[in-house]
Amino acid sequence: MNLAKLERKLIAAARGNLPSDRVPYAFEKRIMARLAARPVVDEWALWARALWRAAASCVAIMLLLGAWSFFVPPTSASANDLSQELEQTLLAAVDQDQPTDLTR
Repeated sequence: MNLAKLERKLIAAARGNLPSDRVPYAFEKRIMARLAARPVVDEWALWARALWRAAASCVAIMLLLGAWSFFVPPTSASANDLSQELEQTLLAAVDQDQPTDLTR
């Protein structure tokens, strides 16, 4: 179908049907009443609801992982304590010998 021809036909039909100057009774009041009746969206409530849902899922995951780590025995006999490994890693730079002469 030729789009230019269709466009000319639609424009000619629109020009042939002029809009009325008559406005329905109390049209603006009905529109304003509909706008006032719309509920206001509370963004803070949306954020709070999403954060509570996220907190609940995080607690569920934490409980599952805690139970798993408590009930599953270590697989190897040489399993080290994670807290000791973390402390050694974080304090590795402090334990190195550093020059004490600060006058240079």
